[in-house]
Amino acid sequence: MKKNKKSLLKEQVKHIDIKAINSTEIINAMRDMSFTSRDTAIAADILNMMVGDKGCTIFLTLAGSTSAGGCMQVYVDMVKNNMIDAVVATGASIVDMDFFEALGFKHYKGTPYADDTELRRNYIDRIYDTYIDEEELQQCDATINKIANSLEPRPYSSREFIREMGKWLVKNSKKKDSLVQVCYEHNVPIFCPAFSDSSAGFGLVKHQWDNPKKHVSIDSVKDFLELTKIKMAAKTSGLFMIGGGVPKNFVQDTVICAEVLGKEVPMHKYAVQITVADSRDGACSSSTLKEAASWGKVETTYEKMVYAEATSVLPLIASYVYHKGDWKKRKKYEWTKMLDK
Repeated sequence: MKKNKKSLLKEQVKHIDIKAINSTEIINAMRDMSFTSRDTAIAADILNMMVGDKGCTIFLTLAGSTSAGGCMQVYVDMVKNNMIDAVVATGASIVDMDFFEALGFKHYKGTPYADDTELRRNYIDRIYDTYIDEEELQQCDATINKIANSLEPRPYSSREFIREMGKWLVKNSKKKDSLVQVCYEHNVPIFCPAFSDSSAGFGLVKHQWDNPKKHVSIDSVKDFLELTKIKMAAKTSGLFMIGGGVPKNFVQDTVICAEVLGKEVPMHKYAVQITVADSRDGACSSSTLKEAASWGKVETTYEKMVYAEATSVLPLIASYVYHKGDWKKRKKYEWTKMLDK
C-alpha cells in the first residue's frame, strides 16, 4: 500500500537533554569496565580535563548526522554552558540540520528498510533511519539565498557568513535554541571549510546565478587563517571530535599553518575522537590521533579514540562533564570578537 507524506512524517526526532540526565554514576562505573565502556569513561575524563584547564581553548568538530539524530541540544548546551570555544563542522551539520530546525522544520523517525523510491515520490530524503522533508529543505536553500542577497557583495569566510545567519535568526527563528544562533549570541565562531557541500551551496549558487557580477562568495583560505589565528592566540588547546573528515583535519592543521606563518605553537594538548571509522583503509577518516602526532599536530599524553556510533556515547560524555560543573569556573574566550576586529 502506498503511503503519503503525512503518514511517513509523523514521529519527530527528539533531542536529548544532558542537563536533565546525570550520567556521572554510569561513567564512573564504566571506568572499571572494558572495551568501549572504559574508552568512553577515559574520553569523558579527558574532556573534563580540557574544561578544567584554565588556559585551554576547546574546539568541537562535527561530521556526520548526529545533529539530525537527536544530539543537537547537546552541542547547544555545551556552548551555552561554556564548554566549547569554537566549532568546525560540515555544512550539513550546520545548515541542513541545525539552521533547518531553527526555521521551524523537523527531522522525523524513519527506517533504513524504507522503500527509497516511495520516499522519493513523496519528496522525502533519508538519513539512515531519519527522514527530512525535501520541500522544507528547499525553503532552507531559499533562506540562505535571501541572507546572501542582503549582504555586501564580497568574499566572506564561512565563519563570517554563518555569523550573519545567526544574526538573521535573532529576529526570524522559529526555534530559539539553534547552534547557529546560540554561537552568535555567545561569540563562539563556527567554521565550515566545505560550506557549499550543504543547503548553503544551493542557496549561494542561486545568489551568484542571479548576481553574476557582484555577489557573495565563500573564502575557505580565510577560514583557515582565522582558525589558525585562534590557535596562535590560545595558550593551549583541546579537540572534541565527533566523526572525522574535513573538520577534524582542518583544525589539526592549524598547528602546521602557524609554523608556516613563522609562529611556533604547541601541538593540541588534548584530543578525543568518537568515530566508527578505522585505519584499515589508511585513513580512519583523517588519521588516528597517534598518527597525527607524527605530523606535529596532536600530543599523545591525553588522547582517546572511542570507536562507537556517536549518538550512543556522546550524551553520556557531555552529561558527565556538564554535571561535574567545572565549566562554571572557565574563562569565556569569545574568539569571534578577536576575529571581527
